[in-house]
Amino acid sequence: MQFTSEQRLDCGVLEREFVLGEIPGILWTPGSASAPAPLILLGHPGGLHNMRPRLAARARQSAEHGFASATIELPGGGDRPRFAAVEQARADLLRTLRAGEPVGEEIIDRLVLPLVEKAVPEWQAALDALLALPEIGGPVGFSGGVISIGVRLAVVEPRISAAVLFAGSFVPRAMFEEARRVTIPLHVLLQWDDEGNDRQAALDLFDAFGTKEKTLHANLGGHTGVPQFAGDAAGRFFLRHLS
Repeated sequence: MQFTSEQRLDCGVLEREFVLGEIPGILWTPGSASAPAPLILLGHPGGLHNMRPRLAARARQSAEHGFASATIELPGGGDRPRFAAVEQARADLLRTLRAGEPVGEEIIDRLVLPLVEKAVPEWQAALDALLALPEIGGPVGFSGGVISIGVRLAVVEPRISAAVLFAGSFVPRAMFEEARRVTIPLHVLLQWDDEGNDRQAALDLFDAFGTKEKTLHANLGGHTGVPQFAGDAAGRFFLRHLS
């Protein structure tokens, strides 16, 4: 991990850009931390530059609770090399949606599964590097992004203690079996009127999670209409499990 820039935000949070191999990322740490801070990994749908303001807002909120936050660019996202298999699946998805046709499982598999296979090891490598920093400690949470990536990380990464998952992306059928193996506490956000999300699939996935502690927080509104109080509830969830 190599830091490439840093700035102090008006709230006192230290924001540092870094690269891990070819992967760009951002780390936010609280301004007044007196001990190694718990860490929240901030997921997103790709395109780190465009997502940065929203991610920084989430990081600021987490810093108020004494948590550090970090994110990395997804494979094929932003300025990273194009991910040809996913690009083709995305083009097929858009054609299907424009034609008003149902999205088949074959397209969903081609769109999501290669991304999960490549992104999860990258998140684990980033976690290795982040936890080696003296200002970062455990425990670790995962928040947001492509829900299938969050599911896979919750299954294979023992250093993640709790996760806030956003039900707003297509889910391959294979991920339902993985969901049954999730045992960490979960807080799932669902926008009830999300035009790009299969609500029933989101509900079925929530039902499949094997953990004994899972909460579904559903709100009226579209994909980007998550109310502030829903974000506050997610923050309280992390306070319970990472403090």
